[in-house]
Amino acid sequence: MKPVAAYLSLGSNLGDRESNIAQATMGLSINFDILDIESSSYYESEPLYNLDQPYFLNSVVKCTTTLKPFEFLDVIKRIEKMLGRSEIREKNAPRIIDIDILFHGDSILETNELTIPHPMLGVRKFVLIPFAELEPHFKIPHSKITINDLLDHCIDTSIVTSHRMETQA
Repeated sequence: MKPVAAYLSLGSNLGDRESNIAQATMGLSINFDILDIESSSYYESEPLYNLDQPYFLNSVVKCTTTLKPFEFLDVIKRIEKMLGRSEIREKNAPRIIDIDILFHGDSILETNELTIPHPMLGVRKFVLIPFAELEPHFKIPHSKITINDLLDHCIDTSIVTSHRMETQA
């Protein structure tokens, strides 16, 4: 398969959130079929649906891959498992790591296991803000809508702030 650009959303709200996201990004980089990895800054966001949990740390990662969408999903699930995410995924529950495929080339896919583009992309500021940092003019495949357009019209009113990394002295 010819390499395609892929975009992922990474989030964590349990344990060392910075380390969880950094390790997930590193996990992607050790796969020979995933190259040119770029990460946005990290952003802190309040939980959206289940409010009784810690704040999330989020980033968006851009990469190129020769993996097909379901092969890519398998790699992501292995990374989540390696970092301690349970196989049983309770919706909107706290998590060590959550990795979602936002885009995979210009693929449009809708199955029980995987939907691309990610169906909630346009209503989540914690995804749109870091995505806009990386690629503000990215056009949604098969449309003229950009990430900035989605961000400008996003109905999400939650607070998303830039996260300052704690540095070791």
